[in-house]
Amino acid sequence: MSAALIQQYLPGYPAHLRAQITQLHAQGQLGTYIQQRYPQVHAVQSDKALYDFCIELKQRYLKNAPLLDKVHFDNKLTVEKQTLGLNTAISRVQGGKLKAKKEIRISAFFKTAPLEFLQMIVVHELAHLKERDHDKAFYQLCLHMEPNYMQYEFDCRVYLLSLLLSESE
Repeated sequence: MSAALIQQYLPGYPAHLRAQITQLHAQGQLGTYIQQRYPQVHAVQSDKALYDFCIELKQRYLKNAPLLDKVHFDNKLTVEKQTLGLNTAISRVQGGKLKAKKEIRISAFFKTAPLEFLQMIVVHELAHLKERDHDKAFYQLCLHMEPNYMQYEFDCRVYLLSLLLSESE
C-alpha cells in the first residue's frame, strides 16, 4: 500500500528521493520530517483572510492579471479527489454583454497545513491567471512569485503522503 501511494504522490521524482521517503516512512519519521522543516502555523483561517493573502501576492507579482472576484476555502476539494486548488472563470450575460468572474478555490485542507504550503498553492492558482497550462512558462512564473516553489510542492506532496499513510495504518 505505501509503495503504491508513494508512487502515486511522487510521480516523476527521482528514485533516490522516493527511496528516502520510503525509508522515512518505514522508520516512522515522515511526519516528524515535515514538522521539523515547517513548524510554523498560519493565521489564514477565514475566506476573508485567504482573499487578502491572495490579493497581496497578486498585487505584488501580477499587477496586470485579471481581477479576482472571489477567493475562498472549499471543503469539497480534497486530497482523495487529488484537487487542492481550483481556478474558475464563470461567464454570465449581463445587459447584453458577457461578463467573466474569476474565482479561486483552495482546499480547506490548507487551513491546517504549514504556511509555505498555503503560499505554494495560492501561487500555483494565481499563476493560472496568466498561464493556463502547466508548461515551462507556468513554472517560471511560479518560481518568480515563490523562489522555493518546487521544494514546497515536493514537501507538500510528502506532507499529504504522511497524512494518508498515517490514516491507513
